[in-house]
Amino acid sequence: MPNKTPKAARRMVYVWFPHLPIERLTRERLHAGRTPPPAKKPFALVGSDTHGLTLTAVNTPCRHEGLRPGMRLADARAVCPALLTVPDAPDNDAAFLEALARWASRYSPSLNVDGADGLWLDTTGVAHLFGGEPELLANLAGRLARMSFSARLGCADTLGGASALARFARRSPVTSASGTAPETLAPLPIEALRLDPKTVLLLQRLGLKRIGQLYGLPRASLERRFHSKDAAESVLRRLDEALGWRNETHAPLLPAPDFVARLSFADPLISHDGVLAGLERLAGVLCSTLTRAGAGARRVVLWAARTDGSSVALEAGLSAPSATAAHFVRLLKEKLDTIDMGFGVDLMTFAALAVEDLHPEQTALSATARKPGPEKLIDALVSRLGPRTVRRLFPQESHIPELAQTTQNAFSKLPAWNGSSSSTYLEKPPRPPLLLAKPESVTVMAEIPEGPPARFTWRRVNRRVVKAEGPERIAPEWWRAFDGGATQRTRDYYRIEDEDGCRYWVFREGLYQERGEQEREPPRWFLHGVLP
Repeated sequence: MPNKTPKAARRMVYVWFPHLPIERLTRERLHAGRTPPPAKKPFALVGSDTHGLTLTAVNTPCRHEGLRPGMRLADARAVCPALLTVPDAPDNDAAFLEALARWASRYSPSLNVDGADGLWLDTTGVAHLFGGEPELLANLAGRLARMSFSARLGCADTLGGASALARFARRSPVTSASGTAPETLAPLPIEALRLDPKTVLLLQRLGLKRIGQLYGLPRASLERRFHSKDAAESVLRRLDEALGWRNETHAPLLPAPDFVARLSFADPLISHDGVLAGLERLAGVLCSTLTRAGAGARRVVLWAARTDGSSVALEAGLSAPSATAAHFVRLLKEKLDTIDMGFGVDLMTFAALAVEDLHPEQTALSATARKPGPEKLIDALVSRLGPRTVRRLFPQESHIPELAQTTQNAFSKLPAWNGSSSSTYLEKPPRPPLLLAKPESVTVMAEIPEGPPARFTWRRVNRRVVKAEGPERIAPEWWRAFDGGATQRTRDYYRIEDEDGCRYWVFREGLYQERGEQEREPPRWFLHGVLP
């Protein structure tokens, strides 16, 4: 193998849980008040595949009896008749491992699960916060041990190296100093390179049982020993990734937010009042950071980690960007009562998951304040009723009144066009505050060709008009016909008042002077809204 230098000086920590399914089932049964699996008797989880029932996880007494994961259930019962079994739940295992990864974010913001029983943490530039890498690993291992997890830890320059140390090193935790991956990984078995079983079996038949035995082999000769070029390439790629000679991409579980505030506690919080006080402090810190950056949050999350390894996250959305701490606290305050404190909360994180530019506002040296908008009310309603229940009206570019607005999710971004115009010649006459969901047909007595209504009948009631204003002509949107829409006609709107003082907004659809396809259809009258 040629002598190479690692491409990137990063530090990765890998955590392997060899008995995760058994420990997950034990914790779930304890929390539910049920009897946990017996620790001193043979106990295994059973799953099914194309060949029948097999063991998917076993405890320590099972291993002493010679039982291993992957063994057929019938063979296992023949070896150990006293074997106790429970159906496995791979979905619950995956969710539990992800929860552990979220809990471990106290050590690094960049982390993710790996397979069904491992997780990695990118601790580059983080170890000094804990006093160094040995102290960080000792702290992590101690917390996991107190939570009754049999975890093994490894630390190296690469993800492959850390995984190999965690799974196959003689002791745990174990650290490979920066730049010493070839020497540290050399005595480990070839299985530590994360190869498929067939490739491992072929390498062992060739007499290559240790990673160090691959170092001195010419790559061309190694490729000739495999029937498939892809298999040979997989061995070389895994070796290069473990030694740092080739970069390995690894995406974090969640993208690290740009605006985040963290608060840890020496003694766990056991009351909701303590969590509320922590939220107020975190909100103040986060808002100060947002204000300096000229940004406002559109979605925030409060994440609380319990001492037993579980965690809870509370999210809140905002209809407009904001950097006001009191507003964030008000949205999350009611949700805090739903948090199960468990054995106490020892870490809280408050982050802005989505941010937008926040326009500056004058907040002092003026007796008049800006007219309050509906954003705070909308956020409060969404917090109580849910985001799918609350909708908001947004302006839409259209001359037709019923098409000039649309309803969208309350958290939708405000359009650049606000429905108004600064040009005086484009200002519209007053619109009624109440529009009917659909214009209703009315019978009208009016002068021809363009006279206002003198009498009209609406909902079987005759009304005499005493005052009228108009017309306001709205031309049809002719371009909609090219998209398959219905053909529209010109509208003349009138504001009228009857003898009882009630005011209405009516329009005539079509003109008496029209010719062509619509000349056989006379104009029709509709009532569109009610004026104050």
